[in-house]
Amino acid sequence: MELARATNRGVRLRNRSALLSKLFLDGPLTRQDLVRSTGLSQPAVSNVVGDLIDEGLVVEAGAAESDGGRPSMILRVAPRFAFVVGVDVGETRVRVELFDFAMALLASVEYPLDPARTEPALVAGHVLAGIDAVTTRAGVDTDAVLGVGIGVSGVVEQGERAVVHAQALGWDRVPLEGLISAGTDLPLHIDNGAKTLGQAEMWFGAGRGARHAVFALVGSGVGAAVVTNGVTYRGASSSAGEWGHTTLVYGGRPCRCGARGCLEAYVGAEAIIDRYREARRGRPVPGDDEESQLGALVDAAATSATARRVLDETAGYLGAGVANLINLFNPERVVLGGWAAMALGDLLPAVREAAGRQALRQPYEQASIELCRLGVDAVALGAATLPIARLLAAGGVRP
Repeated sequence: MELARATNRGVRLRNRSALLSKLFLDGPLTRQDLVRSTGLSQPAVSNVVGDLIDEGLVVEAGAAESDGGRPSMILRVAPRFAFVVGVDVGETRVRVELFDFAMALLASVEYPLDPARTEPALVAGHVLAGIDAVTTRAGVDTDAVLGVGIGVSGVVEQGERAVVHAQALGWDRVPLEGLISAGTDLPLHIDNGAKTLGQAEMWFGAGRGARHAVFALVGSGVGAAVVTNGVTYRGASSSAGEWGHTTLVYGGRPCRCGARGCLEAYVGAEAIIDRYREARRGRPVPGDDEESQLGALVDAAATSATARRVLDETAGYLGAGVANLINLFNPERVVLGGWAAMALGDLLPAVREAAGRQALRQPYEQASIELCRLGVDAVALGAATLPIARLLAAGGVRP
């Protein structure tokens, strides 16, 4: 008898998770839509949906158009059921954003970072200040916040408390979760920024519908998230995806990680600007920060042969890096994201052409190479989905 009850609880939990996930990712939908898309019976859908409505996770949002007969009610997740915070810890700024349960952006704040001063305590302080700022601005009590997701540069070693290794930032086994948790009781979920970008694009952007995809983040640094059969590949210690530190040119340009010839040393924003400065024989690049300097380079390419050559070389290097991803992982889609990738968006045709020259023909012909659709907020948005993913897996039962 006890076994039967446990089995029934397990089945009900799976049904709750399947229906809530479908409504979250693909809603609004009717009960009939849920029956067709999940394969569950009409009574099972009606019972579970009734529970989700009673518990405040799902609401009816009007009647669907009908050709006759009784109209079906449209269902959607309840926006005010819970709130989530997403954080993008980049190399030049910390961005903190607050979303409701329907992933509508409610408030956002940014704190600039000096790349020469990325002390972990300073970053943790910005995250905590940002949580207070966005919840206050939106008038949301922290008790209503489901959790805080944080996307960060570097390798995130998961454990009882997440530890971050980021050579480019000078971080070695930084107990970032411990530093932040000292100032908040909210649940924390920390992951690599490329992986959170990948999750956002899989759920809401250019990755929707793909089972095998690679999401490349190109900013000051370079990283990637590999999704195979719908699941992010992490490797033995969650460091899979350090695409920026694969060797592009043996013995080539020095990289911030200490090696030479890494892809990041050619296509990371800092490296592109350095190559442009070298091509200008050391003359400074206009702009106060990396974003404005890269923008100046892109603008100069319209009239400057030197700037045009640097961008053409960048497209070639990036295309070669994408070809390596295609040869290694055979994805359906390669999605280029991050602020630098967006700034270099006009290079996409040249990147595709270079990838085609370097990749094996058959996997290249099966893959599309696209820009991300969610823009520069993708890392924070994806980070905010980390506590949501836990809730969906638990069938909407809050921890």
